[in-house]
Amino acid sequence: MSKTVTLTIDGQTVSAPAEATVWEAAKSAGIHIPNLCHHPMLRPEGACRVCVVEIKGARSLMASCVVKVAEGMEVNTHTPEVLETRKTIVELLLSNHPRDCLACARNGNCELQKLAADMGIRRIPYAYNRPPMPKDESNPSLVRDPAKCILCGRCVRVCSDVQGVSVYAFTGRGIHSVVSPAFHQGLDKVKCTFCGQCAKICPTGAITIKSDIDKALAALRDPDKIVMVQTAPSVRVGLSEALGGKAGDIVTGKMVAALRRLGFDKVFDTNWSADLTIMEEGHEFIHRVKDGGVLPMITSCSPGWVNFMELFYPELIPHFSTAKSPQAMFGTMLKTYYAQKAGMDPAKIVSVSIMPCTAKKFEAQRPEMQDSGYRDVDIVLTTVELSQMIRAAAINFDTLPDEQFDPLMGVGSGAGTIFGTTGGVMEAALRTAYEVMTGRGLEPLELAPIRGMEGIKEAELDINGTKVKVAVAHSLKNARAVCEAIKAGNPQGWHFIEIMACPGGCINGGGQPISLEADTPKLRQEALYRDDRNLPIRKSHENPEVQALYRDFLGEPNGHKAHELLHTHYQEQCRG
Repeated sequence: MSKTVTLTIDGQTVSAPAEATVWEAAKSAGIHIPNLCHHPMLRPEGACRVCVVEIKGARSLMASCVVKVAEGMEVNTHTPEVLETRKTIVELLLSNHPRDCLACARNGNCELQKLAADMGIRRIPYAYNRPPMPKDESNPSLVRDPAKCILCGRCVRVCSDVQGVSVYAFTGRGIHSVVSPAFHQGLDKVKCTFCGQCAKICPTGAITIKSDIDKALAALRDPDKIVMVQTAPSVRVGLSEALGGKAGDIVTGKMVAALRRLGFDKVFDTNWSADLTIMEEGHEFIHRVKDGGVLPMITSCSPGWVNFMELFYPELIPHFSTAKSPQAMFGTMLKTYYAQKAGMDPAKIVSVSIMPCTAKKFEAQRPEMQDSGYRDVDIVLTTVELSQMIRAAAINFDTLPDEQFDPLMGVGSGAGTIFGTTGGVMEAALRTAYEVMTGRGLEPLELAPIRGMEGIKEAELDINGTKVKVAVAHSLKNARAVCEAIKAGNPQGWHFIEIMACPGGCINGGGQPISLEADTPKLRQEALYRDDRNLPIRKSHENPEVQALYRDFLGEPNGHKAHELLHTHYQEQCRG
């Protein structure tokens, strides 16, 4: 049990763990201390100094995010000196910041903008003297605008400490200081996985999602196009937040209704193709176990993780499942199976996906993703972009009725739903693989050992006398540890591994709404598990629309036609 200390903050007696910072102790007591460089996912840095407080006995104001609490400490958070110092710091930040707030992608959701408003800053007493810096729009996923960087270091820390990729670093001195990839190269030239965690954690518009809203609107307005959309599992537990709701709200029906109001001709569920992915991936795993294939087999649903593997561990490509991601499988089936069933010309179909992930934009442009003879997915929008489209169309989201997905590719199982969280793909795969191999349903259906937010989780199942060891990892730093273990000979004896690029999985993807609350990913995760429990079908192989797909079009799982359309290959990416 950790030791507790008692201190006074603004005259209020506060108890806090001895390892807590003053900022954390104040937050636990409901006392707000503004900050910019701090984030609950990251180690404290104390770079921006916006969180300064007065501590009795200290010779100067202290950054509350890095100072540890102490017994008997007396803290004041809003003395005249503290308030004036914070205001000056923000004014100095604004003096080196572009004045295009109304046209900025983060307008209305910018931490610097909010601080300036809260502090009542109405003029900037310092001249703008920052050298011009060009935008980096070199890749399909992210936009970097160094002119809007406030040097908080959040992107540096998330990329190095959480993701273990270290794309960003500080360079230059004084007014020439900037955060940049090596040699000021574009993100398309360095070993960026396009996971988007930097955009999700940036407090300003210095790193943002590359918007494809205009492409989607152009398609929707084209009378010669049939525009169809798929929605990923995590979008239904993230969209509400982006529109002013609570974290963990499940808004599936309203989301479907909103997409129809926006003009999409058909609205489908990526849970359907998540179930399809499980059929292919699960049977691929069974084949490898029975026939001596390369083990451990590693999931390939997360495009940020796929990029990481191709950039840093190409020697492990034989371990990868060849199954496409649910997004790509859906796009292929839309322009083959659905087009055939509906009597449509696939050349007229525009395939749009709503994803929690910025790396999905990169995935959609991969040359391999066109086995239908057409681009699998034409346009990728993130959860954030969908929320922007709903607002721009003046749709009152709260008053929308709950509507159902369109048939043929609109039924998803609970197993498909939990794809959106770390451990979910593995749990979904085992629900099917266990039953196919044993003829019995997996009991219990919910695999507690691989649930939760621990970085690397393990479990062991007895499948007809064979001990099958599985592992689950999320965030690329943990992915690196798993890769190194495999290179070292897999001493853990893993047979099947799930890896997701983002902390917590897709629920916390780079395209999800920005949140400064530490418990938000957990609330989204719990919502997906709740959705799974409430759905009538909880196993991928019991999805009647997926069964019909195999019966009427594909044949058997992992069969010849399925491999032609639903599987792909990987190769080393030579960047950086």
